[in-house]
Amino acid sequence: MAPVKLPPDYRPSDGEPFMNDVMREYFRIKLMRWRTDLLEASSETLSHLQERSSHEPDIADRASLETDRSLELRTRDRGRKLISKIDAALGRIEDGSYGYCEETGEPITIGRLEARPIATLSLEAQERHERMERTQRDEA
Repeated sequence: MAPVKLPPDYRPSDGEPFMNDVMREYFRIKLMRWRTDLLEASSETLSHLQERSSHEPDIADRASLETDRSLELRTRDRGRKLISKIDAALGRIEDGSYGYCEETGEPITIGRLEARPIATLSLEAQERHERMERTQRDEA
């Protein structure tokens, strides 16, 4: 696939062919920037965890430090999972399936993709999925 030049003020719209080359490039760049931001934040978290000492003399300070550390590790783990989803979305861009609902094959709305570029389900399919999960959880 030849590189696509993205106009500087481009925003996808419903008035253009869905997932045309420019739209795909827009979402690829959006996902790559998000991925880079997450990797930078993860790196900062790691260096922050390494530089902070757990040899605080006060037990309350140690407890506070451990709470902070636990929160940072949970955040880092969420970031790692998100990077995995971003990588999967980038793979879908490459194979041409990006932007289409995995359940119905219908296009996912541009608004949904703007808000959640890693979305794999249309809003309707996602709501159905969540209702089924709630029903199963309530029955258990």
